[in-house]
Amino acid sequence: MSEFSGVAGNGGGGRVVGWLVGVSTVLVGLMAGLFFAYDISVMPGLAKTDDRTYVAAMQEFNAAIDGNGLFGAVFLLALVLPVVAAVLEFRKGRRATALWIGVAAAAYLVALVITFAVNIPLNNELAELGDAAKVTDFSVVERFKSTWVTTNILRTVLCTAALGCLVRACMLHGRRPGSS
Repeated sequence: MSEFSGVAGNGGGGRVVGWLVGVSTVLVGLMAGLFFAYDISVMPGLAKTDDRTYVAAMQEFNAAIDGNGLFGAVFLLALVLPVVAAVLEFRKGRRATALWIGVAAAAYLVALVITFAVNIPLNNELAELGDAAKVTDFSVVERFKSTWVTTNILRTVLCTAALGCLVRACMLHGRRPGSS
């Protein structure tokens, strides 16, 4: 029996929860990977450029993400699906699995709060500079670099922790009742 199919005694709802947890794991993994890629390649590479190039590149990255419906779906569904799965598991009395999924959702929610409270406002400040070729005051860049990079590392850690919790939930969900 697949880890993501229903387990004995769970009825059809086990199959739904299995899929929700599986898809949630993939989505949170994609977000952790995106943040990690920025941590280890994008931001260190940009740090070696001049401020004008840095601003222009970040403006383009942010515009590409802002206008991308697939990214928006992954970004939001990575929270919604685990919340639904946790509620369903809790209602079925599968408290341990619900707890792991709930912790994953909470960690991801904190990453979203950081995104909306810190990273997006910083991205908007760079966007408000306008055409990077015409910018004369780059004072915002140093503040952006230190704060944005630090909070992105935190988002990576939170998403990676959420991913680990979801993997554990997958393992618990796939077990037959009474097994250890």
